[in-house]
Amino acid sequence: MVTAKDTGAPPAGVGRLPAEQAIPDSFLASLKARRREFDALGQLPADVVETLRELGIYRALVARAYGGDECSPEQFLRAIERLSIGDGSVGWVASFGVSCMYLSSLGKETLDRLYADSPDLIFAGALFPPQPAERVDGGIKVRGRWQFGSGATGADLIGVGVKVTGADDGGLPRMAVMPASAVRIEPNWDVIGLRGTGSHDIVVEDVVVPEAWTFVRGGAPTLDSPLYRYPSMAFAAQVLAVVGLGVARAALDTVTEMAGTRGSITGAPTLADRAYVQSDLAKGEAALRSARAFFYEATQDAWSTICAGDPVSAQQANLLRLACSHAAKTGAEVTRLAIQMTGTTGIFNDHPLSGYVQDALVVSQHAFLSEGTWQKAGGVFLGRDVGPGFP
Repeated sequence: MVTAKDTGAPPAGVGRLPAEQAIPDSFLASLKARRREFDALGQLPADVVETLRELGIYRALVARAYGGDECSPEQFLRAIERLSIGDGSVGWVASFGVSCMYLSSLGKETLDRLYADSPDLIFAGALFPPQPAERVDGGIKVRGRWQFGSGATGADLIGVGVKVTGADDGGLPRMAVMPASAVRIEPNWDVIGLRGTGSHDIVVEDVVVPEAWTFVRGGAPTLDSPLYRYPSMAFAAQVLAVVGLGVARAALDTVTEMAGTRGSITGAPTLADRAYVQSDLAKGEAALRSARAFFYEATQDAWSTICAGDPVSAQQANLLRLACSHAAKTGAEVTRLAIQMTGTTGIFNDHPLSGYVQDALVVSQHAFLSEGTWQKAGGVFLGRDVGPGFP
């Protein structure tokens, strides 16, 4: 087992991503200004992806043994939240910096080769629907099509979900990892929100992947340090949910910035002087801050337990998942409230609020954050078996 230094305390977060403040205001402003460009492309431009790499997003959770920063979960989540204030699609693509947590289930020799040149690798891919794969000479033959390949257009490595004939993976999905050059990306991402994520279909045609380059997502990690004992499936949901919190923050900030404007057609009072705006803005702030507090409280509680040398309990992991669903739902509701406060002003496609409400809605629709997760969370509270992969 690869053992990173474990002091029993949360890692200090040394490196290029010590906190969300490492992301410059100027970069966030440039993201806001380029939203329509991202939407038109249907993916992030290469320069934006490279800036995320330079900021340390993709090395943030890589083990220090491989030159990474091994930040705490909260540090990474706050960075993604901040990026999402600039643009939801950028936050979403950056969130897949969490994928190195999945890769930690690869064997030591494979990890040594993976990070031999740099810890700044970008890994993306698509899991569903897992495609049948058979063992052949040299590994596993992979073929098929997968949807929702977020960020794959800028990735160095691609992973896809497979069901290997005769393998018993405990009901959890297996991923096969290959160079990005081995796959074909079919640009068909045509949606109402998060249009810049480049979540196109991924097509693989008879690529043989060595078995050492496959892993069970949610399986036991090869790496042993506090970070890699954090619940990986809960973390995968958290990095997506926090995008909704960032987008909602941007929406409320936009309303505040518009507060001095008067109705251009009706001559109505400025937004700041309208009683319903005053009330709804207060409700939005309370809702967003409450969801955010629950989200980070659950994160801090789980992390403190791990750093004390104890495993996260099922109830703690369940609270992480519940806080995710709540954050995503609240983010969508608050963003809708924000556009509602501004009347017809925010309904135009070139207005930031129309983009925010679409992005926040798409976040809440993700399978990790959808309505079914509420039922599963309740089932865990009641001691029921809710199946593999949750919490």
